[in-house]
Amino acid sequence: MTTRTIAVLTASAAAVGTLLTTSAAAPLAGPPSGNPDPQLFKHPTDNPYFPLTPGLLTRLRGTDEGEHFKEKVVVTTRTRVVAGVTTTVVHDVVRRPDGTLAEKTDDWYAADQDGNVWYFGEDTATYDEQGRLEDREGSWEAGIDGAVAGIIMPADPRPSQAAYMEYAKGEAEDQAWVVQRLPSVKTPGGKYVGIVRTFEWSRLEPGVISQKFYARGRGIVLEKDVAGGSERFWVVSHTTP
Repeated sequence: MTTRTIAVLTASAAAVGTLLTTSAAAPLAGPPSGNPDPQLFKHPTDNPYFPLTPGLLTRLRGTDEGEHFKEKVVVTTRTRVVAGVTTTVVHDVVRRPDGTLAEKTDDWYAADQDGNVWYFGEDTATYDEQGRLEDREGSWEAGIDGAVAGIIMPADPRPSQAAYMEYAKGEAEDQAWVVQRLPSVKTPGGKYVGIVRTFEWSRLEPGVISQKFYARGRGIVLEKDVAGGSERFWVVSHTTP
């Protein structure tokens, strides 16, 4: 990536940060009105930017508030029926350098007949350095207590699509804005081609904005906070089944 390109991306991130943090009406899309019709998922179409191939293993490295982490994400063969839809369980484990467990999550995703990937909830837990459960904040399930599934990756992601990725009022309200298509991006883990770049944020964490890069055939390859936080993770390897 050229220096000029980096400068443009940084400037864009700063502009979006200003937009979202200075506006009381930060959302660019309204909350979803209801869960999708299960019939839309009878014949799913794969989304190349968010593959759900069972056995796909992604390893990442990252830092947050000065701490280093290792992350392993596996698309499992397990399924879970959520709001009438059979979803794929994606298992995500974050560990500290000494191997102690920091966070463990099961996410539930499903692709519809058009190739949109929907996020139906998660069962998440964080742990302290002694291995004790700290909390389950952020856990939610579509169809329970008014929670509604959202689209985490559109079938044909184009600027400037915006949508809620999840909606459980007061618990999980992440939104995403597709801001750019790029031919490639360089990360500490290598160079990836066919890129969709997004900004993501939540009303529950005002001022925190994350920039994410999704590669065709790979999924997410780089994410970093551009305002209000210090989290940064990048892919170091993919293992396909």
